[in-house]
Amino acid sequence: MARSQFCMFKSAISGVEAVAADSSQSFARHTHEQFGIGLVSSGAQKSLSGRGMVEAGAGDIITVNPNEVHDGMPIGEGRSWRILYFDPEIVATNVSDITEGRRSAVEIEHPVLHDKAIAAQFEAAFALVVGTGEHRLQREKALLVLIAHVVSEAVANDAQAAPRAIRIAQEMIDCDPTAAISLSDLARASQLSRFQVLRGFAKATGMTPHAYLVQRRIHLARRLIAGGVALAEAALASGFADQSHMTRVFVRKYGISPRTYANAVA
Repeated sequence: MARSQFCMFKSAISGVEAVAADSSQSFARHTHEQFGIGLVSSGAQKSLSGRGMVEAGAGDIITVNPNEVHDGMPIGEGRSWRILYFDPEIVATNVSDITEGRRSAVEIEHPVLHDKAIAAQFEAAFALVVGTGEHRLQREKALLVLIAHVVSEAVANDAQAAPRAIRIAQEMIDCDPTAAISLSDLARASQLSRFQVLRGFAKATGMTPHAYLVQRRIHLARRLIAGGVALAEAALASGFADQSHMTRVFVRKYGISPRTYANAVA
């Protein structure tokens, strides 16, 4: 008997659906209203696509365009995969940012991509979409990078970002690192697209906006702890979800726990 197990996760982003499947079922021809970007975890399948019949195996990226007729049949006993479905408006907004407004309409050209780097980008994006906690900048960045590389390598070229504009984005984070800042907020403040901010920020600072924000928060936490503020209070006051979140970042960056640091500077 054909197995067919599907799990739809609660998504942290409106307009994005996250699904995981493990199935030996063959699916009749059908369409989706959304863009789909997925990753085959195990097994293999063949399917009809807008580019004819294709095959995908473990580690391959699979894609589908809105209203593109496709089907799916297992090769062997079955296959498992995870997939993110994007409302067309989500993709259009990201493509417009990536191309600096030159275009928003796009069609994914490759129904199957054999690319380990994009597979890793998908893994990161999927985990953030189904995850909980304050990861807004990380989620935006992960989806922007994933879409940029899937829709076309050409639109993933670095945009030229003015250093002054990036300084404005930095200063926005510096002024209040505890604030829930999005890439859109930084883009509006610096008058750049989100993609320009993302790439320009990393080029100018060596960090993504999210990494920079977390670094500023841990700097604030260190100052508070050094001033005698209790660890739990310091975590919340510096923008972390809780003390354990602060501790994980602290240890990852400095190799010691906040408590060890507090005892050392007491």
